[in-house]
Amino acid sequence: MEMDALKITTFQAYLFWENIDKNLSNLALRLSAIREKTDLIVLPEMFNTGFTMNVAQCAEKSDGKTMHWMLEMAQKYDCVVAGSLIIEEEGNYYNRFVWMTKDGNYVKYDKRHLFGLAKEDTIFTPGDKRVIVELNGWKICPMICYDLRFPVWSRNLNAAYDILLYVANWPDKRSAHWRSLIPARAIENQAFVIGVNRVGHDGNEIYYSGGSMCISPIGDVVYYKPEYEDLYTFTIYRRDLDDTRRDLPFLKDMDDFNLVVSRKS
Repeated sequence: MEMDALKITTFQAYLFWENIDKNLSNLALRLSAIREKTDLIVLPEMFNTGFTMNVAQCAEKSDGKTMHWMLEMAQKYDCVVAGSLIIEEEGNYYNRFVWMTKDGNYVKYDKRHLFGLAKEDTIFTPGDKRVIVELNGWKICPMICYDLRFPVWSRNLNAAYDILLYVANWPDKRSAHWRSLIPARAIENQAFVIGVNRVGHDGNEIYYSGGSMCISPIGDVVYYKPEYEDLYTFTIYRRDLDDTRRDLPFLKDMDDFNLVVSRKS
């Protein structure tokens, strides 16, 4: 594989409702189907519980079993493992994206936009910092589900990132929005955009139809999978990013602005 390529494995998973042990066991079993070296494994939002507000049962500390499981998987597959889970820290609850490396170091991003329709904003504390991680020379900006609706938060000022990465529990009833917004984010930010969703029904009888995808900086579909559970590995290439930004130098014309971020109580 060429030097500037990045191999990514996404798992559009069925999740067992509020059952951490069963999810971790099932995810480990499913991941064992990986047969090629990958650089990054991406799991959905709240991959160990499903999208729940039951923090009393489902929250873990930052040294809990799910974090240890992520490290175990990162070491087993010699790659980064990423996804979000519920973390309790000093009495606050976070929908936290974790970027776990095989050496046990990790980067965290706390979901900024909390989903008011599910009362997420009354239970969780929002993040106030955008995060950029690096992998094999690629700059990656992680986001979580509802963040997708807020383009100012993800605006690619000064070409800060190469990949915008969303993990989600995005319901089927609004799947048309998902299918529209991810390509929009890719085209407007001239970046690869990857969205990893779940499938199946949750404990609130909400149905999720997947639709995980990777869209190129020019808006082409690299990967798209509706409806069914899917473990899939694909490769993206820096030349596609560089060619788009060189041939269509739109980023230099974007409006300059300062975003004031306040931590909501």
